[in-house]
Amino acid sequence: MAARKIRNTWWVDFSYAYARYRVRSPENSQTGAKAYEAVLRQKLARGEPVEKTQQGTPVEQTFERFTSKWFDEYVVPNNKHQEQRMKRYILDSSLIPFFGRMPIGKITTQHVEQYKAHALKKGVSRKTVNNRLAVLGKCIRTAYEWLKIQGIPPKIALLKCPPPQTNYLSPDECTLLLSHAEDVVAEMILTALRTGMRQGELRGLQWSSINWENRTITVRHSLNDRLHVLESPKSNRERHIPMDADVYEALFRRKRGTGFVFPAEDDKPFDSQRIIRRLNEVRWRAGMRKFTWHTLRHTFASHLAIKGAPLHVVQALLGHSSIGTTMRYAHVAPSALRTAIDMLSPKQAFSGDFRQPGVNQWSAAMQQETKNA
Repeated sequence: MAARKIRNTWWVDFSYAYARYRVRSPENSQTGAKAYEAVLRQKLARGEPVEKTQQGTPVEQTFERFTSKWFDEYVVPNNKHQEQRMKRYILDSSLIPFFGRMPIGKITTQHVEQYKAHALKKGVSRKTVNNRLAVLGKCIRTAYEWLKIQGIPPKIALLKCPPPQTNYLSPDECTLLLSHAEDVVAEMILTALRTGMRQGELRGLQWSSINWENRTITVRHSLNDRLHVLESPKSNRERHIPMDADVYEALFRRKRGTGFVFPAEDDKPFDSQRIIRRLNEVRWRAGMRKFTWHTLRHTFASHLAIKGAPLHVVQALLGHSSIGTTMRYAHVAPSALRTAIDMLSPKQAFSGDFRQPGVNQWSAAMQQETKNA
């Protein structure tokens, strides 16, 4: 019960459906205030209005107060453990210190712009600021919906960021890396390079997810080593990846019916820190530059794009929910712009049948002229 005595007067002070109710008790005693609170709660449960409310209307509810409910009732049910930790960190380390005391219904676009300027001045990267703004925007939009706040949520414009740099290995580096890897780690590296699977997906891969007849791997799990459970992949949906001959042969040699495909020496699955150390050991033996397991995923996608695989196919193999994420590999794909410019040159013009490039015909003609001379 929330009966409070303020300056010799008893008040009822409680929260219901994200709104705070602070009402003077008609009977100026603790017992009377508790009884009055029970009456008010019953009225609210029946959908009846409580006339005398002070402080804590939905618009006045602070950002910090609402985020506590939002995290427990939205983030936890709808996000995986890693995403929960990330959002909890963003709220506690940056958003609550800046917006915490503001009434959530009174946060304006100007306040958001002030936050952006504040974060950039502290040296926070533009990409990190955008990640924080995404959390802020979702939280505020949910508040307007749950608290039935009148008006439109503030517009949150993301910062412009330079395109992300994609680090990937060359074919020679792939060969060098594999030549210094051994046993199950070598198989994990090979599978990462030829399937683009994430580290957690590799660690959580089960023998039951391999279709030997169709030569495909079904990615349906990712191993969460903090909770020691198998989760769905990052995209929350299964995907099917064909195995090439090398991956098929490597895995078929020790084919089993059940269990983890890539166990550690103790026959238990690798945790993330342990498998990171194993990759670093291989990299050091090979004398190679610094890279991570995710670099192998970038390598898979980049090599596909370089060889002309359509980006929507790369998207399906990687399990990206949006083609926008896959577009980071577009810069290494054969350029249609170059083909268009080459059409201006007589040496690059296409023949009338639109099949054999004119440059081949031009070269043949030049060779014939040379012979005739």
